[in-house]
Amino acid sequence: MNQLLKLPFYVKAFVLLTGVYVLVSILSIAGNLIVPILFAGIIAVLLSPAVHFLVKRRINRAIAITIILFIVLLLFAALMLLLSTQATNLKDAFPQLLDKFNEFSGSAINWVSTAFNIEKEKITNWIAQSKAELLNGSNAVIGFTLTNMGNGLTMLFLIPVYTFMILYYQPHLLQFIRKATGRANHEQTTELLGETKTIIQHYLVGLFFEFLIVASLNIIGLFALGINYALLLGIAGALLNIIPYIGGLIALILFMIIALVTKEPVYVIYVAVLYSIIQFIDNNFIVPRIIGAKVKLNALVSLIAVIAGAALWGISGMFLSIPVIAILKLVFDRIEPLRPFGFLLGDSNNLKIIHPKGKK
Repeated sequence: MNQLLKLPFYVKAFVLLTGVYVLVSILSIAGNLIVPILFAGIIAVLLSPAVHFLVKRRINRAIAITIILFIVLLLFAALMLLLSTQATNLKDAFPQLLDKFNEFSGSAINWVSTAFNIEKEKITNWIAQSKAELLNGSNAVIGFTLTNMGNGLTMLFLIPVYTFMILYYQPHLLQFIRKATGRANHEQTTELLGETKTIIQHYLVGLFFEFLIVASLNIIGLFALGINYALLLGIAGALLNIIPYIGGLIALILFMIIALVTKEPVYVIYVAVLYSIIQFIDNNFIVPRIIGAKVKLNALVSLIAVIAGAALWGISGMFLSIPVIAILKLVFDRIEPLRPFGFLLGDSNNLKIIHPKGKK
C-alpha cells in the first residue's frame, strides 16, 4: 500500500486517465441500459415518500407501489393527451405558418439586399444551396430520428418497470449498502444514507416544483401576449429550462419563431422581454428558495456536464446531466474524503459544506 501511495505523479495521472477513459467507454456502450435506470432511480426517489406513506398504513408494498405508479402514469397520459391536441393544431396550421415564414423571409431578403448592396439572386441561390445540402443529409437525420424514437419507446416501457423494481427492493438495496460498509460503520452509514436521501428528495422535489412554476409563468405570459400554442410552448420551455444555458437559448428561439410567424414582428421583442423576466424570477427567487444554494453547481461544471451528457446519451443525457451531477455533489459533500470534489462541483459564492451531526 505504501509503495502504491509513493508512485510518481505521472504514473498516478496515467492510472487516473485510464480509469476515466474506461468509465466513459462503459457509460457510452451501456447507455441503453444505464439511461432508463437513471431515470427510474430519480423517479423512485421522488415517489418513495408516497410509497412509504401507504406502507405505514399497512398496505402491501407491491400494491402501494402499483397505486402510486398508476396515478403517476394516469397524470402523464392526461398531460400527453393535452399536449398532443396542441401539437395536432400546430401541425394543421403548419402550411399557413410556412407561408407567413416565407413572406417574412422574402422581406428579410429585400432588406439585406438593400442594406448591404447584395443581389437578391445571390442570396436566393445561397438559401437554395443550403436547402439542398440539408435535404441531402435528410436520410441520415430520418434514420437517427427513427432510432431515437425506437429507443424512446423502449425507455417508456422500461422506466416504469425499473421504477417499480427499485421501489420494491429499496429496503434490500439499503441493507446491502449497510452490509458492504461493515458493522463498524453501521451507525454512520445509516445516518449518512438517511440524510443524503432526505437532501436528494428535497432537491428533486424542488426541481419538480421549479418546473411547475416556470411552466405556469410561461403559459400565463404567452397567453397574455396572445401567442398561439401557449400551453405547448410553456411546458416545452420549462422542460428545456432544466438544461442550463443551452436549454434556455433553445426555448427562447422557439418562442420567438412562433411569435414571428403568428403575430407582428414586434411580438418577438415582447416574447424576449417576457422570457428574460421569467428567467430573472427563476434564477433569483425560485431556485434559491426552492432548490437552495447548497446544490448550486458552478457554470463551468454545468456546461461541461450538459455537453458530456449530450455526447454520451444524446437528448436524454442533456436532461439527466444536471440532476445526476447535483446528486453526486450532495453525496460528495456528505463524505469526508470526497468533499474536495463537492467543492469543485459547487459554486464558491454560495458554498455551504454540510457537516455530520456533532462535527463542525
